[in-house]
Amino acid sequence: GGVPPTIDLVLGATAGCLACFLTNPLEVVKTRLQLQGELQPPGTYPRPYRGVLRAAVAVCRADGLRGLQKGLAAGLLYQGLMNGVRFYCYSHAEDAGWTGYPGGTVAAGAVAGAVGAIVGSPAYLVKTHLQAQTLSAMAVGHQHNHENISSAFRSIFQQHGVVGLWRGVTGAVPRVAVGSAVQLATFASAKDWVCERQWFRKGSWAAVLAGGMVSGVAVAVTMTPFDVISTRLYNQPVDADGTGKLYRGFFDCILQISSKEGLLGLYKGIGAVYLRLGPHTVLSLFFWDKLRNM
Repeated sequence: GGVPPTIDLVLGATAGCLACFLTNPLEVVKTRLQLQGELQPPGTYPRPYRGVLRAAVAVCRADGLRGLQKGLAAGLLYQGLMNGVRFYCYSHAEDAGWTGYPGGTVAAGAVAGAVGAIVGSPAYLVKTHLQAQTLSAMAVGHQHNHENISSAFRSIFQQHGVVGLWRGVTGAVPRVAVGSAVQLATFASAKDWVCERQWFRKGSWAAVLAGGMVSGVAVAVTMTPFDVISTRLYNQPVDADGTGKLYRGFFDCILQISSKEGLLGLYKGIGAVYLRLGPHTVLSLFFWDKLRNM
C-alpha cells in the first residue's frame, strides 16, 4: 500500500514488461506444446515438440535463435496493458480497504485480472498467432501467416472489424481472473507467512522472492487448463463472419479437448507453463514490490 493507483498502473506495466522480456522464450514453447495434437487422440499425431528443452531446440532449428523471441512486441504490449490495468485496479481495492475483508484479496485479484484481460485481449490474440507461426514441417495449430505485429492487427481489423480483435476474450477473462486471484492472494499470504516465522526480514528481497515462488506453483497448477483453452480459442481459424471453425466458445472448447484428447489434454505444456509462469510470477511481483518501495 501507500502507492497511488496511477503510479501502480505504471509500475505494474513496467514490471510485467521486464518479466515478459526474460520469459518470452518459454511462452513460445508453451504455445507450441499446447497446440500440438489439437483435437487428436494421444499417440495418433506426430510430435515435433517433446518436452520443454527439446521443444526449445526444435524452435531454434526451425526459426533460428530469434524464433524464441517470436511475438515479443505483442507480448510486451499485452503485459503492459494487462498488468498496468490489473495492478491499478488492485491498488484501488487496497486503498478502499476491500482486501482487508475475508476473501477480499482473492476477489480483488480476480476482478482486477478480468478487467486487465479484456483490455489486453487484442495484444494476446496477435501474440498467440505470431508465436504459433513456423515452417510447415514444424507447424502445429492453425497458421495465420502474419508478417509482423502491425500487419496482424491490420489484417484482423480489415477482415473482422473491431469485434474481431477481441475474439477469444471469453477464454482470456477466466484465465487471467483465476491466475490473478491466486497470484496476488498467495503472494501476499506467503510473503507475510515467511516473515511471521522470521525466516526472512520483512521487506527484504528474499521474502519477496519466497512469496513469488510459492505463488508461481499455485498459479501454474490452477491456471494451466484455462491457459490451454485460451490458446486454442485465440489461435483457431474463423469463418468470414468471425465464427470459430473448431470451437463455439469456452465450454465447447473444454468438452472437445477432454473428449478427444482426454482430461490430460487440458494440462498440455504444464511443464512449460510452470517454467514460464514461475519465473514470470517471481519477476513481475518482485519488480512490482521493489518499484513500489522505491
